Amino acid sequence: MAVETPTPALGAACPDFRLPAVDGKSYARDDFSGAPVLVVLFICNHCPYVKAVEDRLIHLARTFEPQGVRFVAICSNDAETYPDDAFDKLRDRWRDKGYGFPYLHDESQAVARAFDAVCTPDIFVYGSDRGLAYRGRIDDSWKDETKVTRHELAEAIEALCAGRSPAKVQRPSMGCSIKWRQQAA
Repeated sequence: MAVETPTPALGAACPDFRLPAVDGKSYARDDFSGAPVLVVLFICNHCPYVKAVEDRLIHLARTFEPQGVRFVAICSNDAETYPDDAFDKLRDRWRDKGYGFPYLHDESQAVARAFDAVCTPDIFVYGSDRGLAYRGRIDDSWKDETKVTRHELAEAIEALCAGRSPAKVQRPSMGCSIKWRQQAA
């Protein structure tokens, strides 16, 4: 089911996290403390919305890396129900696509809940103070890159790198709902 992200709570603090990554390490929020901009992506392997924009995200991470911007991806989906989102499959996709940034596994789903993430992709951009500066879509054509006319995520990152605030009007990201684990009765 397609879901849109809610209105962003601009200025909200980046939740703390420490999660295992597919590269065999674990990463915490504070491991990125030196980055002027931190982009946290809730993504997964199976979602057609993520598949459609995945190469764009990888390109953006590479484009902004020289400016110290750090990207980190998190998969919080229930892998029992969605086996394509299991840890080993995440690792394989990360390697095959050459992400170039950490891909973390939120098996407990606690980190997704702390961020109030709702869909894949759900994109959170934090400035150097780790206050939320942008939560919205990548661009204006998730489905067809040739039809993109607005690059909202890139514009938000550029603004932060230049010491400015991103636009206050932020259009929601849309994607598959996060696949929450069924709670035991």
